[in-house]
Amino acid sequence: MTIVSDTQVHALQRYRSMALITLIAVYFLILVGASVRASGAGMGCPDWPTCFGQWIPPTSEAQLPSNYQEIYADLGYADTRFNVVKTWTEYMNRLTGVTIGFLILLTAIFSWSCRKHDRSIFIASVTAFFMVGFEGWLGAQVVGSNLQPGMITLHMLVALALVGALLFGLAQSRKGIMAAQPIEQIDPRFEKCLYIVLALTVVQVAMGTQVREMTDFIARAQGEEVRSSWIEAMPWFFYMHRSFSAVVLFANLWLARLLILSIGWQHTLTRFTLAMIGVIGLSVASGATLGHLGMPAFVQPTHLLAASLLFGLQFLIWMGYRHSRGKPMHSPDAQGALN
Repeated sequence: MTIVSDTQVHALQRYRSMALITLIAVYFLILVGASVRASGAGMGCPDWPTCFGQWIPPTSEAQLPSNYQEIYADLGYADTRFNVVKTWTEYMNRLTGVTIGFLILLTAIFSWSCRKHDRSIFIASVTAFFMVGFEGWLGAQVVGSNLQPGMITLHMLVALALVGALLFGLAQSRKGIMAAQPIEQIDPRFEKCLYIVLALTVVQVAMGTQVREMTDFIARAQGEEVRSSWIEAMPWFFYMHRSFSAVVLFANLWLARLLILSIGWQHTLTRFTLAMIGVIGLSVASGATLGHLGMPAFVQPTHLLAASLLFGLQFLIWMGYRHSRGKPMHSPDAQGALN
């Protein structure tokens, strides 16, 4: 039985608080980034890390370089005019990313004191720190490549990997809580089904990002004025993405059924599962709204955030399941780790 000292308990508590703040901030960045895409502000700053060659973005056309339209033309946006709202929206997205970089650095620093209790907490946190650096580099490549489709999808998948690394460290720091709710028996199909559901979600998110990229091309070709007709110009994988949502929905419902029948309604994993079903409902509802109401811009960030939350909840269920399969912790020191 592992003995957890008071010092280690306090270190775990500090780490959990910092990791949770960072995780919330990452989800906020995903929402902000989706809003940038939905509003067409991705090229509000055509260069990186500066904006029109300035560290503080311009607030009027008079502050722009004299050749700013040539800059846009070279990137394939010859008809683009300066829009202060879009420029500052993109700039705030970048500032949020920098802030999260510092938060993840603090999370990695806090994890150092947890390494004797569980080295994997420190490894996951340091991995997240390097991931956010790579994500920042990808962001620069996205701008530099004129919003190249493949780069945008990779950018989103790395964001999910970053969420996974943070959740792994956070769940490891809370494994005593889950171990105190042991699972004695569970349907043997549950674990395999959980892996399948996680894989289906990642595939669905990747397809959704591809649909988002195609939307940008259609918007550029047809213009914002005919937004309601964009659906008609969508390629085949839009319909595949839409139909695949039914597969994801029923797979998650089956997973929830296996879990609830095995451990009942009171277990923490069941609460995670019910939250997962709620998030799926939000994702399906927002997706249906996009498909049937002319792709309203304000719904797109909600749809992407719901998909990201779904992945996070599934990852938490996986981690919780791993820890709940262990033995319960009864020592006073172990109980201290639950606080």
